[in-house]
Amino acid sequence: MLKSLKVGMGFGLTSATITTLGLMIGLASSTGSKLAIIGGIITIAIADSCSDALGVHIAKESEGNFSKKQIWQVTVSTFLFKAMFACTYLIPIILFSIKTAIIVSILWGLIILFMLSYKLAKNEKQKPFNVIGEHLLIAIIVMISTYCLGSLISIYFK
Repeated sequence: MLKSLKVGMGFGLTSATITTLGLMIGLASSTGSKLAIIGGIITIAIADSCSDALGVHIAKESEGNFSKKQIWQVTVSTFLFKAMFACTYLIPIILFSIKTAIIVSILWGLIILFMLSYKLAKNEKQKPFNVIGEHLLIAIIVMISTYCLGSLISIYFK
């Protein structure tokens, strides 16, 4: 796989997982509204994917070690991977109750992060346990934080 596509895929999948789960959990704990969660996921799939793609584009331009073609490959692949993967979280929200959908989504996201981290560790000849543990810990901290913030919002703004 091309280096530029790997960068876009890695960034897009990771960002889609952490951002979408954080948003879903925060909205579920603050509003309990399927409509709000669906709207949030679609917003992330469009607006945040564009934002991340532009951010990666500018970051790679500033590094100076990517060609124009590679920069655009990273940009487009970041957008596509993030947008498409963020939309996968719509499926459990549409099919299940909010509580079940959140559990299914957390499992789905952790599996994706696990697999991506394992592959990254193997490619970089690092210990998989350390890389996987670090990445899953960050995701779990985001999920706990957004749950707590959503709960506080629900208490103070109802």
